[in-house]
Amino acid sequence: MSRPKDTDYLSVSARLHAMENRLIDREKTQRMLEAQTDEEARKVLTECGYADQIPLEEALSRRRAELYGELKKAVPDVRLVELFQIKYDYHNIKAILKAWSRGIAADDLLLEGGRYDAGMLQSQWQQSQQMEIPEPGRQAVDRAAALLREKDPQGADLVLDAACYAEMHALADALKSDFLRGYVRLLTDAANLRTVVRAARCGGDTALLAKALLPGGSVSAHTLQAAEPVKLAEIFCAGPLSRAAELGAAAATPAGGSLTAFEKACDDAVTAYLAAARRVPFGEQTVTGYLYAVEQEITAVRTVFAGRQAGLDVEVIGSRLRDSYV
Repeated sequence: MSRPKDTDYLSVSARLHAMENRLIDREKTQRMLEAQTDEEARKVLTECGYADQIPLEEALSRRRAELYGELKKAVPDVRLVELFQIKYDYHNIKAILKAWSRGIAADDLLLEGGRYDAGMLQSQWQQSQQMEIPEPGRQAVDRAAALLREKDPQGADLVLDAACYAEMHALADALKSDFLRGYVRLLTDAANLRTVVRAARCGGDTALLAKALLPGGSVSAHTLQAAEPVKLAEIFCAGPLSRAAELGAAAATPAGGSLTAFEKACDDAVTAYLAAARRVPFGEQTVTGYLYAVEQEITAVRTVFAGRQAGLDVEVIGSRLRDSYV
């Protein structure tokens, strides 16, 4: 398939730029935080197009699934949307396999929004211990299932994570987009940086670290495996994760810095990369940026309502929110 031209995105880009006005910005987030009741906070979501009169999680899941469905009809290449759907497929695959290994159903853990219907995947696995998905996913499922039979759930997760990122890299390459390649490369770097910091904080299992690090980042897995955690800031100094790496180096010891601040900095680096798409009048960047903005929005809503339920102060909840796309 030939790569679509930027002008092929004129119509959908104009539509998405107009829809940005309904995204939950800082002012609307503050209204949710300061609302006297959850019902009052939910009104903000209704104003922004989320379904009301249904459980919050169902409303968030429906919003994501409906957006993917609408955009797949509007974009010149559906693979652009599928790049965002891949992680939900692998979330569902993990949930199905782990539930199967425990002899239960995964219904409550499945998410809408993947390329494949989650209920169908579960039914296929329950009936034949197979999932009708293309490679490399099918091979990864079989390998993960074998590891679960061997009572190695961590190994199963690593196999599926590697397959998930491999699919994202392959799809970005197939789309022939430097912007999307950069996005997936940044996701890989952030995942690897998190892995190194967590491993160091737990005492450093070099064998596990070697299995967990993903290929395809701007910093090689070999470099990260050999590096001392205190050198992370130096390794990432020239890239978008420089601030995150500084915080990661501090958080890499049990008595070190804040893991929460480090995690937030990793996410904020991705937001900064994609927020640049707002300056592009039309093209794949506009679609990618909007898809990410909605995903970020859903995460923020979960954070707000979880904090409210836990009785946390507005300032505490606000400190856990990531930088906003809008």
